[in-house]
Amino acid sequence: MTLHLYLARRLVWIFLGLLACFCAFFMLVDMVEQLRRFHIGTIGFSRLMQLTLLSVPQSVYQLLPLVVMLSGIVLCHGLAHSGELVVMRASGRSALGALLSPMVVAGMLGIATVSTLNPIAAATTQRYHHLSELMRTGGRTALSINREGLWLRQADPLGQTVIHAQSANADASVLYDVTFIVYAQPARPVRRIHAKVATLNNGSWELNEAKVWPLMAGINPEGNAAEFSQMRLPSGLTHARILDGFGAPNSISIWNLPDFIDQLERAGLSVQRYRAWLQIEIAQPLFFIALMMIAAAFTMRPARFRRAAPAILAAIFLGFMLYYVRNFAQILGENGQVPATLAAWTPPLAGILLALGLLLHNESG
Repeated sequence: MTLHLYLARRLVWIFLGLLACFCAFFMLVDMVEQLRRFHIGTIGFSRLMQLTLLSVPQSVYQLLPLVVMLSGIVLCHGLAHSGELVVMRASGRSALGALLSPMVVAGMLGIATVSTLNPIAAATTQRYHHLSELMRTGGRTALSINREGLWLRQADPLGQTVIHAQSANADASVLYDVTFIVYAQPARPVRRIHAKVATLNNGSWELNEAKVWPLMAGINPEGNAAEFSQMRLPSGLTHARILDGFGAPNSISIWNLPDFIDQLERAGLSVQRYRAWLQIEIAQPLFFIALMMIAAAFTMRPARFRRAAPAILAAIFLGFMLYYVRNFAQILGENGQVPATLAAWTPPLAGILLALGLLLHNESG
């Protein structure tokens, strides 16, 4: 038990040290990126630092699996280099037995990452996108979805237009049972438009079976309403901007993601990429364990049996390969080419089996 606590404590300190180094590095890189995107004379240094601090958590969160793998490499190489591994083997401990506590720590780090760091990274990412969009466009467009349907806001040359639709197609380019409220510049509604179908095409909404009510003072809206079989309404929205407005999966907390997926399904929108992301996040602890086992498989051998540099490079290479295989599987899951569950759970299981085979081979050899 004392040995397991020693290894666990040592791994945690290594992980925290590497994590601090990555945070400092990403802060410097992201600050340069914010200086490139925004002029410091326009937004000021305090707003620049705010954008940097909001952007860093998501960058670090995406590389946490690699931090875990590097922590495992440092731990196992240190044990082999200092001779502690030889002492553990002489006391009757196998490599798998000694690896038990690092694997448990890796799994616990994965659980903490998903349950705690994921909501933090999602909140900061959402806030970052909101502030950066506000600085670039003045917040002219917005999108939200709830149980009442889909809500959009678009900028017009003379004001704003609020759009509400009961449902939409998969990419939100066709809205059904849709209402447009057109506001003039002093935030005063001037007309209301209802249509059975609204299609976004070439910078405008094409409305079918539309009815228009004027909302100006002194005018009877119903008495002056007009009906059109077809009409066009200018729009600055595009398909890509509408989809981006829903928020990337990594900008939504894992605790809110199931309800968000349910709301998208009610609106008739595609939820495949959100389901794939949810499964990837749930499988994160298992993925951390796979990377820890891969790190140990190549580096947890006495120094006299292997050259350190090739073993470390092999562990890093295989860890990166598994990381990119998981990202590729996630893309396949988001596109619907493979089931989301299969795409999320196959890479970590394959990594664990591969590392287990290498460890057993080393033990028998």
